[in-house]
Amino acid sequence: MAESLLSYASTMAWFPTQDGITPPGLQQLAEFLLIVIALWWKGSTLPQRGEFVGRSLPAVPRQEHLLRRVGPVFVVGAIALLVLPADLRQAITTGLVATVLCLSFIVIMGYVGQLSVVQLALAGFAAFAVSRLGTEFGLGFPAAPIIAVLAATALGVGIGAAALRVRGVTLVVVTLAAAVAIEQFVFANSEWGGGQTGAPVASPTLFGINFGPDSGLRGLDGALPSPMFGLVALVVATLAYMGVVYLRNSDLGRQMLAIRSNERAAAAAGVNVRTVKIVAFGITSALAGVAGVMYAYQFGTVSANSYGISVALTLVASVYVLGVTLPQGAVLAGFGAIGSVIPLILQKYVLPADHISLYVQLLIGGGLLLQLRFFPDGLLVSRSIKKERKMTGIDTLVPELPRMKSVRT
Repeated sequence: MAESLLSYASTMAWFPTQDGITPPGLQQLAEFLLIVIALWWKGSTLPQRGEFVGRSLPAVPRQEHLLRRVGPVFVVGAIALLVLPADLRQAITTGLVATVLCLSFIVIMGYVGQLSVVQLALAGFAAFAVSRLGTEFGLGFPAAPIIAVLAATALGVGIGAAALRVRGVTLVVVTLAAAVAIEQFVFANSEWGGGQTGAPVASPTLFGINFGPDSGLRGLDGALPSPMFGLVALVVATLAYMGVVYLRNSDLGRQMLAIRSNERAAAAAGVNVRTVKIVAFGITSALAGVAGVMYAYQFGTVSANSYGISVALTLVASVYVLGVTLPQGAVLAGFGAIGSVIPLILQKYVLPADHISLYVQLLIGGGLLLQLRFFPDGLLVSRSIKKERKMTGIDTLVPELPRMKSVRT
């Protein structure tokens, strides 16, 4: 019905056109707005009395001794970027960028319990914004990426505000519709995004120093890409990782976990549920924007195919399999993304080179089914819980209760 009304309206003189035709993605944008209006009208700020909101939530382990763990990994990563060959250097950089994006899923899904799949679309929005700010307004580094990240954050906060009265699977519908609308209305539109040809992005340069993949700094093999941008990505990913871990242990993080557990109880305890949700959407959108900007600088061009729904769902599944409440899960999911280290190794030594992305998606899908059956908290989270119980002896102190037999009446 909405499509029919839109088709009829497009015949009117007042209807906006682009080169004499209807702008691409306008139908998806209208559908998203209708979904938001309908669900906003039907939804409520808090779950109503008697509304079923119970669900099995993965545990959220507390992270300790952060610097002791991150420091050696940072040093090893920096050395690897300098000494490994070009293909592995490129794969490591891609994994670092994807890690920042996957950390955004940890915040909104793991800490707050809000199921959102719009993050990759926000990353693409920031990437196209960097391109347009450079080509249309002549803005370079660092002004263009800062503005692009702020714009992606504002868009994400707007989507989050529109979805304040929905939760669970309904929120997935809203964010999925938002992602499709952004993909079709922005990315596929040559006026806003890159259309079918993509959008160019200049290398980041500051005070005459090129920080991009074409920098003069070379690794041991002397080939491109330069390790310079990989080192920048390593610093950004490390800061993002530490920030997400510290967020878990902060007062704001505890408020997020309270909302995740029970919104009504959190509100009764004095937690401003609306504000915390908006802040969470802002943080996750900022992380997604940073990832999008880094991706744009890494490849020097932005294409709509890199930010499709199938890619987003694959990343969400990867994070969920490994542990959606643990930042380490985001790291492994990032390095398992297409173009990163794990797929590169599989392509070289294990799986056929053709259609490697299909094999990776098949492995992730199978892993998700096994994880839901045997490791409901996620592989890394289940391992962390088992290790903690072994160290504290909780298994002997709190034995598992016997299952109750079903009673027929």
